[in-house]
Amino acid sequence: MLKKIAVVDTMFSRGDMGSVAVRMMEKAAKENGWRIKIVRMTVPGIKDIPVAMLQLLEQGCSAGITLGMPGPAPIDKQCSHEASLGIQQVQLMTRKTVLEVFVHEDEARNGEELGRIMHNRASKHALNLLWILFAPEELTKRAGSGERQGKGNAKQVKVVP
Repeated sequence: MLKKIAVVDTMFSRGDMGSVAVRMMEKAAKENGWRIKIVRMTVPGIKDIPVAMLQLLEQGCSAGITLGMPGPAPIDKQCSHEASLGIQQVQLMTRKTVLEVFVHEDEARNGEELGRIMHNRASKHALNLLWILFAPEELTKRAGSGERQGKGNAKQVKVVP
């Protein structure tokens, strides 16, 4: 079955995470025989993401991924939080999954590290979205594993009574 997937990214971001996500989804879909159609929309900044995603989901997309980069200032973090709330509202309104992939500009010491984080987070979440749509058991296999997107994985902890 063909699944339309919405990708919404921003111009404000310092790197093109949207293209990374699209390439990863196309590659994984081809390798696994999953039929997808990607619909991409680029908006100015993170506060513009929720309405763009809502439009794409209302136009028949099955799920979506949003990619943005909040700046380091306190107002940027506030705007990021507000955009995140908007994305959550879109999920509730449409009852469709939307993965939020934000990379905060102050997560890295330099541009090279920032670029690695952006690529890692965008590609791993793109794959996560495909697993949600086509192979949810892949996520269940990794439950509680400490797997992270963006930086190294966390150490798994044994859950005991």
